[in-house]
Amino acid sequence: MNTIISTLNSKFIHSSLSIRYLKSFCHDIPNMYIREFTINQNTDFITGEIYKENPDIVAFSCYIWNIENTLEICERLKIVNPNIKIILGGPEVSFDGEEVLKNCDYIDFIIYGEGEITFRELILDLIDDKNEFYDIKGLIFREDGKIIKNKPRPLIENLDIIPSPYIEDLDDFKDKIVYFESSRGCPFGCKFCLSSTIKGVRFFSLDRVKDDLGRLIDAKVKQVKFVDRTFNTNKDYAMEIMNFIMEKDPQNINFHFEVTAHLLDDEMLSFLSNAKEGLFQFEIGVQSTNLETIEAIGRVTDIEKLKNVTKTIKSYGNIHQHLDLIAGLPYEDYSSFEKSFNDVYELRPEKLQLGFLKLLKGSELRKDADIYGFKYLDKPPYEVLETNYISYDEMLKLKTIEDLVEKYGNEGFFENSLLYIIKNYYENPFDFYEDFAFQWESKTYHRISHSRNELYKILYCFYEQTIGENLDIFSEVLKYDFIFNNKNPTIPTYFKRFSIDEIQNKKHDFLKIRENVAEFLPEYVDIPTKKVINEIHIEAFKFDILSLIYEDYDLNSLHMGENFILFNYRKDKVISRCRVKDITKKFNEI
Repeated sequence: MNTIISTLNSKFIHSSLSIRYLKSFCHDIPNMYIREFTINQNTDFITGEIYKENPDIVAFSCYIWNIENTLEICERLKIVNPNIKIILGGPEVSFDGEEVLKNCDYIDFIIYGEGEITFRELILDLIDDKNEFYDIKGLIFREDGKIIKNKPRPLIENLDIIPSPYIEDLDDFKDKIVYFESSRGCPFGCKFCLSSTIKGVRFFSLDRVKDDLGRLIDAKVKQVKFVDRTFNTNKDYAMEIMNFIMEKDPQNINFHFEVTAHLLDDEMLSFLSNAKEGLFQFEIGVQSTNLETIEAIGRVTDIEKLKNVTKTIKSYGNIHQHLDLIAGLPYEDYSSFEKSFNDVYELRPEKLQLGFLKLLKGSELRKDADIYGFKYLDKPPYEVLETNYISYDEMLKLKTIEDLVEKYGNEGFFENSLLYIIKNYYENPFDFYEDFAFQWESKTYHRISHSRNELYKILYCFYEQTIGENLDIFSEVLKYDFIFNNKNPTIPTYFKRFSIDEIQNKKHDFLKIRENVAEFLPEYVDIPTKKVINEIHIEAFKFDILSLIYEDYDLNSLHMGENFILFNYRKDKVISRCRVKDITKKFNEI
């Protein structure tokens, strides 16, 4: 029999772990192939590609982002080949599999729960044509028009019995995001999360994890994204894995972990201070700082410790932090969310993910929808539109703020400009984003896409029209951000520039002086000037802009007078794209 295991990833750069687990667990079964697609591809095209391979069995891994397209593909396949056997598995069909079979007569089997053993037993049964489906735990199927749900499959205790999915076809992972699992389960019971439906945490052996990571590092993947719900559940285990990665010292790869901040103790923080810049990324789920909300969703959080931990990691300057908030949670009204937003924003993470509550199938909050007045459309992604605590109008405002945080607040391209505005003209970050969101929509910017260069101009115009005072100072700060984040920039004309001819005339002479290069650009000491000149930029500012930044944008600390700043652009850096030095004294000596 010819079997295809497939899924629709959300992006081309992603790769599916689940279907590779199924394939590895059936490694001794012939004629089984992985075929990955994306939700951006036409369903007719995907159907055709699968059909051309003449499969007897097709299995799909189903999630909220792909279920609708997957069902359409399955229906098409069944129409053109009624004899094909179609299997669905994954979280989007695990909690209402009977309903899926009832509504979709073109689906033959649903695997619910942990799927590796169930999938293997089903495939072997189909190959042998036994039709002994009653004996397969974790399976839902049809017989004589009736839908049968077998007993659940017990969890796999020894995860190492699942053969590694990272042995064959590693070339497929080059320059891609690879999802990786060192454990299953979560020690916490957050009611919005499906991990709360499975109790306990199980671990792959350290030897297994190290072997797999070693192969992925050798394969030069772009990113290894750990899907462990709480990577640092076991501190010693987590530190052993991270230490292994640090010792391997991979180039141009980063490793993404979901961690719980209050479990990061002093020993682990000290350990993390030694990580190479950009090697690790941390995703920390805050969700809310409202204590009533945290209790209602069953979350375990020490807010003060979380703040201290994230600030400590921020001070190291080596780990990209991604902090999450969720709008629409119980007891979180608009003003409460504003406080949660400000609490997290002021920690200055590299990325603040403002998400909206989704009532996933099987989650506790979905079962409690009536209690909290959740209003949502019962189709993927099941996003909450309104609750007893927050209106749809308010959620729409948060949607615009979320868009602006993503465009402006995250990744650091406007870091100093935003901090300058908030520090000097707003009570808190949320108030600024509210004002900015109002202008953004009033000018219908939300209806079209914008290049990053256009975003700088829009922020400049917002400041000019909404704040107005000290425009010349803000223009310098925005110009600094623009140059800092754009190598070899073509600087927009709305920025006032100074001493352009002087810089052009002196730049080469400055770099020809070996002492200058040794002091300000030591990594280029033995590099010819003509090569160094393309890696740096020198710009004049009308005041000491670095002092303003270091003094937390306090206008009382402003030191007027022309300053020359050297921008040294850095390759392959995640946290800091550029190093800056004040070269005014040396530059004026030339």
